[in-house]
Amino acid sequence: MPRRAAARRPTPPPGGPPAPGRGPATRDHHPAQRTRATAPARVTSAVEIPRDVNDAEIDVGGRAVKLTNLRKVFWPDEGITKGDLLRYYAVMAPVLLPHVRDRAMVMKRYPNGAAGDFFFMKRAPKPRPAWIETCSIEHSSGNVIDFPMINDLAALLWVINLGCIDLNEWYARCDDVDRPDYLHFDLDPGEEVGFPQVVETAQVVNETLRGLGMPTYAKTTGSRGIHVYVPIVRGPTQKDVWMVAKTISLDIAKSHPRLTTAVYRKEIRPRDRVHVDFNQNAWGRTLASVYSVRPRPRAPVSTPVTWEELAGTLAIDDFRIDNVPARVKRLGDLWAPVTAESPRGRFDLTPFVPATRPRSPRPR
Repeated sequence: MPRRAAARRPTPPPGGPPAPGRGPATRDHHPAQRTRATAPARVTSAVEIPRDVNDAEIDVGGRAVKLTNLRKVFWPDEGITKGDLLRYYAVMAPVLLPHVRDRAMVMKRYPNGAAGDFFFMKRAPKPRPAWIETCSIEHSSGNVIDFPMINDLAALLWVINLGCIDLNEWYARCDDVDRPDYLHFDLDPGEEVGFPQVVETAQVVNETLRGLGMPTYAKTTGSRGIHVYVPIVRGPTQKDVWMVAKTISLDIAKSHPRLTTAVYRKEIRPRDRVHVDFNQNAWGRTLASVYSVRPRPRAPVSTPVTWEELAGTLAIDDFRIDNVPARVKRLGDLWAPVTAESPRGRFDLTPFVPATRPRSPRPR
């Protein structure tokens, strides 16, 4: 159980507002102590990622961002380079940043590209620029981890330059890491399942959630599945949200036993079912963010889709690094309501939270 979470930023200028106190920590609530940057990045409409050099230092809103190995091929079959990946994220930043801002980020680094080995990294590496903001989270072991946060374009490019292909942010913002902004279902197909069966499962999940009065938003995972999200009024703890998701998943699996399963252990899970995974709602877990490029052939992107589109014919790799920016320019951000600050359009999960809750998994 985390005992504190704090965003580490430079000390505010003299005369600025005092940082709010954390207050007492309780079993399920751990307020954060935050400060504001003395020199926030200037708003910038666009940046140019050089094509004629391998290494460069560019100005991003008044911040010097060093970019390396721009010509390194990350997707050999497609000829997509690390520079191309950085250019994609630079273009997508206006719609992407609201979805990851103020959230701890787990880095999944692919130093040799999408087909190479990768490793997870939670702690923000040192040395790092002074303008990289961090979210310090104390785990139940007593270990405090300084996660990086991506709050502006400069930070986004810095993280991608480390070899991160997709982004994996926490579900709760840093000022209270126990209270998420959404619950979700990760629809993960078994080895013998095709994408049409995943779509059918997504429609079942949508109908179930709509029947409970919940607004729903779907996106492709960019891998083989679909994510279904419900934006919620902030209040229930991550443990509460996990329990609600578990109850719903078990009900769906019971009602549609030939299509779905809620069995978590992969070695005993049916190979011809779609796993309605509730366990990804556990504290400290992450999923690939919306608009993340995935380390798979053709560089697919985790992309918001409408329920009408899912009723038609589509495939995971219909949405790729080369065509998603144009789609977003045409349709806008279909997922804007998921992280909107207004409580309007968000579901109040409180009546669904039971008085007695089983313990959810927690990493140490």
